[in-house]
Amino acid sequence: MNNAPYPTPYPDVNVVLLELLPAVQSILGSHFIGMYLDGSLATGDFDEASDIDFVVVTDKEISGALFESLQAMHDRIGIMDSPWAIQLEGSYISQQALRRYDPAYALHPNIERGSNERLKMELHDHTWDVHRYVLRESGITLIGPSPQTLIDPVAPDDLRRAMFAALQEWAMQILDEPTQIDGWGYQTYSVLSLCRILYTLQYGTIVSKPCAARWAQETLEKTWEPLIERAWVGRHNPGLKAPADDVTATLDLIRYTLEYSQKFKMPANKR
Repeated sequence: MNNAPYPTPYPDVNVVLLELLPAVQSILGSHFIGMYLDGSLATGDFDEASDIDFVVVTDKEISGALFESLQAMHDRIGIMDSPWAIQLEGSYISQQALRRYDPAYALHPNIERGSNERLKMELHDHTWDVHRYVLRESGITLIGPSPQTLIDPVAPDDLRRAMFAALQEWAMQILDEPTQIDGWGYQTYSVLSLCRILYTLQYGTIVSKPCAARWAQETLEKTWEPLIERAWVGRHNPGLKAPADDVTATLDLIRYTLEYSQKFKMPANKR
């Protein structure tokens, strides 16, 4: 259990988390098991362009009055006088559903980052294995038992399956509608995500975006190196229009990653 008064090295982030945690505990009461941070805060690549990824673990599925109370609480936090108040991105997962991914127990309360986002019931697909892995291996405990006691180990091939499936759906959506990456924010996010997908397919593990990007620059054909390097600049200016050449190059990198991924195509895992 982490009893530190400040859960992260970032004071402005802590202000939001120290508002969220007691509010969640108050609403859930005896149903609360723990609250954790995953994502970039856990993997070590958090910066001012990141979101605040969190997971709340409960002893039962959330619905009815509890859901409505949590939704109202998130609405209130979302109007706090802090830019981080709308960067919360997380889920409320029962202990049973967190232990191992089961599509029969995959509908959970979730909130995404953004000024107009509200807590909603969201289907968590098999790519949730990626979150489970990061949470188990690197997660930050705000309060509660160790994540390793709550989550079964995630096998390398399960991570590969999750990344492969996510890539097929996500990449085809962008190729079908390339205007999605006209903005510098999503274009650079796409480049760095592709680096991480390629790394996971190759090694069956999850690393930070900087680590995956460096690996891609050192390993892939040199033609991709400038695009990846520019992604670190563009992600800090998400409201600007992406350079046309970078949009074209990103689409090419998507096609390359789709082709590369075929060697890792595996049968669906029977759970």
